[in-house]
Amino acid sequence: MEFAFAAPVLVTLVIASMEFGTIMLTSTLMESSLREAARFGITGQQVQNRTRLEEIIRIIDERTLGLVDMTQANVDILVYPSFSDIGRGEDYVAGNATGNYDVGETFIDENANGIWDADVGAAGSGESGDIVVYRLRYDWQVMTPMATHFIGTDGAIGLNASIVVRNEPWD
Repeated sequence: MEFAFAAPVLVTLVIASMEFGTIMLTSTLMESSLREAARFGITGQQVQNRTRLEEIIRIIDERTLGLVDMTQANVDILVYPSFSDIGRGEDYVAGNATGNYDVGETFIDENANGIWDADVGAAGSGESGDIVVYRLRYDWQVMTPMATHFIGTDGAIGLNASIVVRNEPWD
């Protein structure tokens, strides 16, 4: 009789601990895959029949061992003028004193894309000596239905990894 009461709790704990272990493994694989992709990216190498960006994505896909669905993952590779520019938005004049950029306010279009950006990074893997940020975001779908009430949002846990590097001089 006691086992009938304890069994659901015990099974849930075992399954939840396996799920947390898988989540931690996936997070670690995401970080190491970005490190390997960045190691390739900083050299300026070209792979036959693929662009550098395609090869970087392929490395991330291969190193995450299929735990990260690359069709659902969000990979950002952004180039910055300096380390201090990472995460900085384009300058603007707040005409209505809200402290936030509002459509129609004057701004300095630093990356020349015609719109105000909250981040001045330009998409791409950069050139020789550029500062490059590699970011990977993936929403891990929780496999334990009962756990979705306690962890994550809408049945998913957001996993993030990032690395910042300066490309080697390859000229």
